[in-house]
Amino acid sequence: MSLHFSRQEFAGRQQRLQGAMSRDGLDGVLLFRQESMYYLTGYDTSGYTMFQAMYCGVDGRIFLLTRSADRLQSAMTSVIEDIHVWEDRDGADPTADLKRVLKQYGCTGKRLGVEYHAYGLTGQCARMVDAALDGFCFTRDSSDLVRELRLVKSPAELDYVRKAGEISDRAWKVAVSGSVPGRFLGSVYGEMMHEIMSADGDPSASRWPMGSGEDALMVRYHTGKGHIGNDDQVQHEFAAAYRHYHAALMSVIVTGRPSAVQQDMFRACRDTLDACMDALRSGNTVGQVYQAHVDGLTTAGYGHAALKACGYSMGISYPPTWMDWPMIWRDHPDLLQPGMVFFIHMILLDDSTGLAMSLGETAIVTDGACEPINHAPGELVVN
Repeated sequence: MSLHFSRQEFAGRQQRLQGAMSRDGLDGVLLFRQESMYYLTGYDTSGYTMFQAMYCGVDGRIFLLTRSADRLQSAMTSVIEDIHVWEDRDGADPTADLKRVLKQYGCTGKRLGVEYHAYGLTGQCARMVDAALDGFCFTRDSSDLVRELRLVKSPAELDYVRKAGEISDRAWKVAVSGSVPGRFLGSVYGEMMHEIMSADGDPSASRWPMGSGEDALMVRYHTGKGHIGNDDQVQHEFAAAYRHYHAALMSVIVTGRPSAVQQDMFRACRDTLDACMDALRSGNTVGQVYQAHVDGLTTAGYGHAALKACGYSMGISYPPTWMDWPMIWRDHPDLLQPGMVFFIHMILLDDSTGLAMSLGETAIVTDGACEPINHAPGELVVN
């Protein structure tokens, strides 16, 4: 069995979910996020692109409804004992099977939470779920129920987060050595990925933004890789994953002789990142970290360029994104607690000059100063 945590750890997570359901007055919850299923049971698949659902009852009972292709994988990777399969066929309605199994579990007339905020639950499928359960039971949006449990990581989870950080540092060294004039960026990307996979890491849940020249202003993945020039800038934002736990890192590498403006932009990013890391401590709010971002860039003369968010929580992630909630943005009220993990990034994009600068790293919230698990450069990297 491919379990990456002990059965005792899974049992503890499930018990905390049962407590949360009880406090919310729920008899059970229907889960559609692959992150939730992995967190609670170890179930590991990419099959969430098709309909599947996991039910967790306040009484501790669990069942999975999935496709035939995932029948064996769900049993091999998880602690789930009751696995049901809906039939692949034209006109199939897996929500009818879901309702049938829920009826077997005595859910008629019960209060069920539904994890609507899930990439595995399309709008079409959500409407099918609602139609199937209408008049059968009472439902409410419980999208944050498991997400909030996942925010504070256990010691075993933090070990995986730290391992992801170590692997990302190794990949960054590859990025630095490879980002030189004349190199094809696709080759650099491939070499970084090779380093991660060779270290028993996983492909990250997001495609990496990587671009040179004016493409360095784009901080989302885009198709088409160019070659690095003699006096160029290369935007790197990437993450390494280990057992699906992510650690992201970000920076710009300059070739040739950097301008005074580029050096100033880097110093602004570095000093502001330091201020944000100092604010990333237990007892502060997420919004206070964002305020440190605004204050730092304003002091450096770049307040006008501050983005409306400067990071987000990290942990278990499946495609299409490694970003998790909460986002670090203005006035976010969530309190920071030891065991939370955040990626904080400083990004300056000047389309008037065509210059880009960024800096970011991932850290664990502790009782005192945060613990960086990877390491953005302290000086502008020039090749």
